[in-house]
Amino acid sequence: MKVNFNLNNKKVSIDVDPMKRLLDILREDFGLLGTKEGCGEGECGACTVLMDGKPVTSCLVNACHLEGKTILTVEAIAKEPIGKLLIDCFDETNAVQCGFCFPGFLVSSYYFLISDGEQNLDKIKEALSGNICRCTGYQKIFESVMLACKKKQLYSHRFSLIHPVR
Repeated sequence: MKVNFNLNNKKVSIDVDPMKRLLDILREDFGLLGTKEGCGEGECGACTVLMDGKPVTSCLVNACHLEGKTILTVEAIAKEPIGKLLIDCFDETNAVQCGFCFPGFLVSSYYFLISDGEQNLDKIKEALSGNICRCTGYQKIFESVMLACKKKQLYSHRFSLIHPVR
């Protein structure tokens, strides 16, 4: 099956088995290794990407659902100003240990910052509830996102031209 979609702001086309998972397409066909497989059941969030601007677990999305969609992976998000801000905040608070879950947390945190961004711990916990970290406590991760929300507000002029990917 031939599938046409937008991947990290580029139009792509691929001939693929309609049931092949987006996770495998990203890693095997496009060499985008940032998206990780944790559970393969949509429970851990390690494979989270944005599809049409919303977080999805790529292990549960098949190729047959990609036609005309827009996919944004951790690789593209890491290059965006808000992505860079988040990475700096995760680093500043020492929130990441092994790093396996980090791509999914970065994608979910990015979505939170572009869609809401309120410095509200309960909202941040809810936004990240689809991501599991097996190495560290969640407190530093929540602190990182809270710090990013604060910095985004303080330096809003730097982020005023940034809009969610749709």
